[in-house]
Amino acid sequence: MGKLLERRKAVSHFARLPDSGSVEHCSMSSEVLGATKEFSVYLPHGYEEGARRYPVLYALHPAGGIHETWIKLGQLPQVADDAVRSGMAAPMIIVMPDASGMGEHHLGRRLGFFSVPGWDYEAYFHEELLPLVDATYRTTADSGQRAILGASMGGEAAVAYAQKHPDLYGAACALSGLLGHPEQSRMAETDKDYAASLIANDPLSRVKNAGPEEVEKWKRVRWYADCGDNDYFYEGNTEFFLAMKARGIPLSYRMRSGVHDWYYWVTGLASVLHFVSLAFGG
Repeated sequence: MGKLLERRKAVSHFARLPDSGSVEHCSMSSEVLGATKEFSVYLPHGYEEGARRYPVLYALHPAGGIHETWIKLGQLPQVADDAVRSGMAAPMIIVMPDASGMGEHHLGRRLGFFSVPGWDYEAYFHEELLPLVDATYRTTADSGQRAILGASMGGEAAVAYAQKHPDLYGAACALSGLLGHPEQSRMAETDKDYAASLIANDPLSRVKNAGPEEVEKWKRVRWYADCGDNDYFYEGNTEFFLAMKARGIPLSYRMRSGVHDWYYWVTGLASVLHFVSLAFGG
């Protein structure tokens, strides 16, 4: 397991209501990666005062993002607070990992949630980050109380992680996810390792080629996808929905008016929180 190095409260730039949750920025030492990795954690209102355990949602950022992107651009703490206040979502811990690439714009080497030569990110995520979160925070460490969400690049990873580890996740949700091979190829032309990792983990191809036993395991996961009608990934998302339907795997699919941007993801986030709350039994 990786070693937790630091936990610090984030400074909010938004007006906080009395019943708001809080955010921590953390850093950990990864033996797998041989590097220090950061992640952020949203803690629901009441977490500090009680002993209650909470379900946990992992939120994966798009390419070009970092662990703070869901906070700064995705307004995740505010959306989560509002959803809990309204009864639309259950209180939950939300973990925001970092899979940024090197360089000023975070799009260089080591980009992405999949493993590439010399950088075994998936082993870090499942063998170090998840156990560390469960050991550090009062999570309910059970697959039925663990979900994963991602946008764009993170959307592909959220679905692919749940396909690979259906025993770990009760729900998997993609907002404008890269769910088709041609889209991934176009988006990764500048980095061959990154491109290869996207293509090798293509959720659409995995559904089409899955055996009966794998399909049965996936039926125990709650699946959700949402992609705008003017998003350049809409064809892959539609094909993914049809492929899931053909294999008899239930998928809640949404297509709203919109493009591939943070406005679309922010306006769809409350519905995702409601969906995973139902998976948690809330």
